[in-house]
Amino acid sequence: MVTPFRFTTVAIVVITFFAISPPLGAQSFGEKIKKIFSTPTPTPTPHKKKKSAATKKESASPSPTPSRKKKSVSPSPGASPTAKPKKESSPTPEPKETPSPTSTPSLSPTATAVPEKKRGLPNATLSPEAISGFENYPPKVQQLLNSALELTTRNLDYKYGSADPGNGGMDCSGFVYFVLKQNEVEGVPRDSSEQYIWVRRAGKFEPVVSQKDDSFEFDNLKPGDLLFWTGTYAIQRDPPITHAMIYLGRERKTGARVMVGASDGRTYQSQQRFGVSVFDFKMPRAEKGEVEDGKVHPRFVGYAHIPGL
Repeated sequence: MVTPFRFTTVAIVVITFFAISPPLGAQSFGEKIKKIFSTPTPTPTPHKKKKSAATKKESASPSPTPSRKKKSVSPSPGASPTAKPKKESSPTPEPKETPSPTSTPSLSPTATAVPEKKRGLPNATLSPEAISGFENYPPKVQQLLNSALELTTRNLDYKYGSADPGNGGMDCSGFVYFVLKQNEVEGVPRDSSEQYIWVRRAGKFEPVVSQKDDSFEFDNLKPGDLLFWTGTYAIQRDPPITHAMIYLGRERKTGARVMVGASDGRTYQSQQRFGVSVFDFKMPRAEKGEVEDGKVHPRFVGYAHIPGL
């Protein structure tokens, strides 16, 4: 600020200067006046610069303050990592749920393995030479048994309701029907129960009440005879005959009785076979009755000579 004292002093100096100095032109006087009065005008500028400097300093002063606030905020991210492990801990239950579905498929393979049915050993066959005394059989019996044994070489399955090897398999009565028809036996019924009635009416049936393999009731059993069972599966029939096969005789090597036909699980040499095969002819064990606990158990009822053979 220019004080009144300084201003009066400057005015006195200017007046004395012009009084002493010779007169000058109007332009030179005006220029000098501008120069003189221009000097005090710059004086406020340093004050503005100081203010600007002060403002800069003041503006600079707040700038560090937010930096300190930022530094103070920096601990807050330090707390944020504590929240991050919480977020990382939250996904941890998700992997725990993922093993549960992976464990469930592990049960599926076990479930798929349960329903798989064991098919036993391959179908068994015998040559005529493997049957004791086959060469002494009547020619028609030899022919019939040869055609039956030939079917055991085709790897045919057990197929319920089929009497044709062209279908890939046959059931028990279908096998008997096909072999007898192939050997020109007349009047052969298709069903095992009807086949039983057929031989009974012809007077060719031999009942077996005993449950022993060496019973006298087998004295008339001959190769080529039909064998009948009841109770091999549950069905409403009268008479309740459910299974039929053809007797082959005794195996030359073992002396055991053998038969041929189609079965869904009978054994040969104590191994299960499924389909058209050679099987052991053994009497079912007499440990249980024909019907017990709601379950049907097989029982051999007898054998019969083939009518017209």
